[in-house]
Amino acid sequence: MELWFTEKHTENVTFSIKVDRQVYSGQSEFQRIDLFDSLEFGRFLTLDGYMMLTEKDEFIYHEMIVHVPMAVLPDVQKVLVIGGGDGGAVRELVRYPEIKQIDLVEIDAQVIEACKKYLPQTAGKLDDPRVTIHYADGLKFVRSKQDEYDLIIVDSTDPFGPGEGLFTKEFYGNCYKALTDTGAMVNQHESPFYPVDAVAMQRAHKRIIDSFPISRVYQAHIPTYPSGHWLFGFASKKYHPVEDFNASGWKARGMKTKYYNDKIHVGAFALPNYVKDLLEEME
Repeated sequence: MELWFTEKHTENVTFSIKVDRQVYSGQSEFQRIDLFDSLEFGRFLTLDGYMMLTEKDEFIYHEMIVHVPMAVLPDVQKVLVIGGGDGGAVRELVRYPEIKQIDLVEIDAQVIEACKKYLPQTAGKLDDPRVTIHYADGLKFVRSKQDEYDLIIVDSTDPFGPGEGLFTKEFYGNCYKALTDTGAMVNQHESPFYPVDAVAMQRAHKRIIDSFPISRVYQAHIPTYPSGHWLFGFASKKYHPVEDFNASGWKARGMKTKYYNDKIHVGAFALPNYVKDLLEEME
């Protein structure tokens, strides 16, 4: 008998991966957590039946959400990661020796425990001494912070269920307040391709541009996410993600990456016309 994981992307489109075996299933207070092994994508994590990451393509997402801001901001010492219980963003951040503190805020302890056990490829750096894990609601956590972080990475699930509060105007306003004068926020910005995802993307974009003086959207191609076309947001108080990009400084680090490079950095901000039109509707 063949086993398949299938995720509904729209009423008329599904995405399926042939499954070798299920390695974990749990129900936390917040969501259902499943891990599967597949021949094509390796081990993968789903929450409430939605794909979060696969071993084969997670590097694209995590490199783009971390290295883009790190190559722009001049002196990042304190970072807040909201969501990101799989540990992938933290894994990329700890590669920077100048970072002194990383606060990871994850609402669901069971996600972190499952990823530590079954996804060491992504969660293997959560024990780094610079990392402090806070089991809390990101919306409430950031509310009490002011002028504290050089970078905030919003590595959230989709805008429903446990991740819903991380797409509100109040949340983005609190992130602005929690950043230093030179700080920036980067978030996963949903997909522009299918109409239902595009509406969520536009809504987030509107709320971010209302909160930050500099706001730009960039893209990456992630095979296992809806349509494969995925967006990120870069919102900053001072630095522009392309004009202030320090390409030579980043290249001088000699950091080995599988997706991100200095040309990708600039090119990722060159958006297709249909995406520009969707964003401009909100602007």
